[in-house]
Amino acid sequence: MLAMVALNELFLGLEVYLAHGANGTIVANEWLPIYYGVSSGILLILAGLISTRRRTAASVLATATLIGSAAVGFLGVYFHLARAILPSAPAGARLTLNLLVWAPPVLGPLAYALAGLLGISAAWEESPPASGRLVIFGQHAISLPYSKTRAFIFTVGMGTLAALVSSVLDHARAGFAGGWLWYAAAVGVFGTVVPVAFAAMDTPSRMDVAVYAAAMLLLIATGVAGSILHVRADLVFEYTVVIERFLRGAPPLAPLLFSNMGMLGLLALLDAEYLQKLRGKL
Repeated sequence: MLAMVALNELFLGLEVYLAHGANGTIVANEWLPIYYGVSSGILLILAGLISTRRRTAASVLATATLIGSAAVGFLGVYFHLARAILPSAPAGARLTLNLLVWAPPVLGPLAYALAGLLGISAAWEESPPASGRLVIFGQHAISLPYSKTRAFIFTVGMGTLAALVSSVLDHARAGFAGGWLWYAAAVGVFGTVVPVAFAAMDTPSRMDVAVYAAAMLLLIATGVAGSILHVRADLVFEYTVVIERFLRGAPPLAPLLFSNMGMLGLLALLDAEYLQKLRGKL
């Protein structure tokens, strides 16, 4: 899971670079998430390498890095929201749905916060396994109402919800002209409800596990298909590549957020203790 979070940070840095570079100039505060995405990914890889011998040091390094990632995410939401507000407009017109649709994606930066939450949970050891007790440092620990795995699955649902809202606002600019746009929204709703419901179940049935796995696979397939469609939309006559269209047109990496959440959802099921518990109940 920590390796996936590190990969997420690296790709977030790349995606933000493409998004912020669309206007041709990147101001100082717009470089922050770009640099932080790349540097935090490298630091998390380093934490993973030293975790086998120095778990405490690795946890401290990863936790500090991921808290910073969450801070970058919330700062990004603030800056994006500020771009959507017209403080001098009449009351009731300072923040409207149209402004949110055409403003920078308000929930987009939360991807950094989500990566921070997932990564911190991965960095802290659960002792005993499947207990929900996360060891922070030495004898200091916190207790979750659910096991770490169930918390991961719940977070996957919340991450899919953020990706869904961003997708809906982005596609609203095109007026949802096309069946694929409605399909993506429907899959996003399905991919949000299923993991949240599954994480809330104490005794999921065999069918529940199958539906959850199917929802994650559907998210992966939808993200890949969406990315291909975005790339095709950015290509010009005879499939000529024009970099400007990729910067200002349909974002080629954005749909892969669905695929990312699906992969994280399937990865969460690989917990041996959780699988053994499921087998006993099934």
